[in-house]
Amino acid sequence: MPDALPSTVVNTTTPTNANAETPDTVFTVRDLNVYYGDFRAVVDVGLEVYEREITAFIGPSGCGKSTVLRCFNRMNDLIDIARVEGTLLYHDIDLYHEDVDPVAVRRRIGMVFQKPNPFPKSIYDNVAFGPKIAGIGGDLDELVETSLKGAGLWEEVKDRLDKSALGLSGGQQQRLCIARAIAVQPDVLLMDEPCSALDPIATGTIEELMREMKNQYTIVIVTHNMQQAARVSDRTAFFTAEADESTGQRRGKLVEYDDTGLIFSNPADKRTEAYVTGRFG
Repeated sequence: MPDALPSTVVNTTTPTNANAETPDTVFTVRDLNVYYGDFRAVVDVGLEVYEREITAFIGPSGCGKSTVLRCFNRMNDLIDIARVEGTLLYHDIDLYHEDVDPVAVRRRIGMVFQKPNPFPKSIYDNVAFGPKIAGIGGDLDELVETSLKGAGLWEEVKDRLDKSALGLSGGQQQRLCIARAIAVQPDVLLMDEPCSALDPIATGTIEELMREMKNQYTIVIVTHNMQQAARVSDRTAFFTAEADESTGQRRGKLVEYDDTGLIFSNPADKRTEAYVTGRFG
């Protein structure tokens, strides 16, 4: 049985062409169910996420897309009443095997949240915090600079690294959070509504950054903005919320998962078509 995540999963691998016929699989999800106590909130999700692509999760509120996203780095472990059942493989390793360390999972699979959440520290210390905790060696100054450049923020902050991160604009704070996430050298970035609190200009900056970053990272994004999913993602999963026949409670369900172009131009399921054309949701 595995006792660690694969050490070969680093950013120095040759990027996979997103248009290749057989991209490498990063996540394999089969029969994934998420419970909050006795309530099954997400039902029988199955999909694969591919390397060096942007995968978007879309759907109405309450459809389980953020809950599924948090399964990928075991963030649901932090909710006492949450329970995950089914299969979730990361490079063929069972993320929920008893020998897998959730902390190691979260280092390999970073996360950027809906609302920018910089630490009340300097810009420099925000980026340096993770590598220090993780014991990453090398030149810390160089790592901070590289991470800020990777997040498209270096030129804007290079002369005020000792200033509080709380003095940055909302868009800059979100890019700082991205820099903080990539500073620990992850393989995957999960983004939960990363632009919902930002203005259109800042949103455009983050979207362009995502397109650049997929050459180095696998990205999974949850978004309510269908236009955003259409603009930035390679593949899109549409989730919906359906009422349980016995209890009436609404449960998340994956309806359709395909190339983004097909989801928005020729979906296979009428529920997907109704959502992407604005007839519901």
